[in-house]
Amino acid sequence: MPDLSHHARQLRELADVLETQSGPVEDPFAPHPHTQRIVSGRHTSRGQLNYAVPEALQLQRRIRRYNADTDIPHGDIVALALDIFLRAKGYPPNLKTPQA
Repeated sequence: MPDLSHHARQLRELADVLETQSGPVEDPFAPHPHTQRIVSGRHTSRGQLNYAVPEALQLQRRIRRYNADTDIPHGDIVALALDIFLRAKGYPPNLKTPQA
C-alpha cells in the first residue's frame, strides 16, 4: 500500500494557505449601502409596484410575517429584495449621486 502521508501533508498545507487567504464571508443578501440610505430616507418619494405573483408562493403572508419579526416596512422589504436580486443579475440602478 502506498504511503499517503506526503499527500496528506500537502493537502493540509494547501488548506492552511487557503484558510489564511479567505476573508470574512459577506452576506449575499445584505442591502447595498446606497439602497439602504434611499430606503431609510424620510423624504424618499415612493411609487406603487403592482405585479401579479403566484398565490401558492404566499409572498404577502411571508412579507407580513417578516415585517412582524423585523419591523421593516412591507414596501422596504420588497424594495430591498428586488434591488438585491437585480444587482446580482447585473442590473444596478442608474444613480447619478448617492441619495442621502
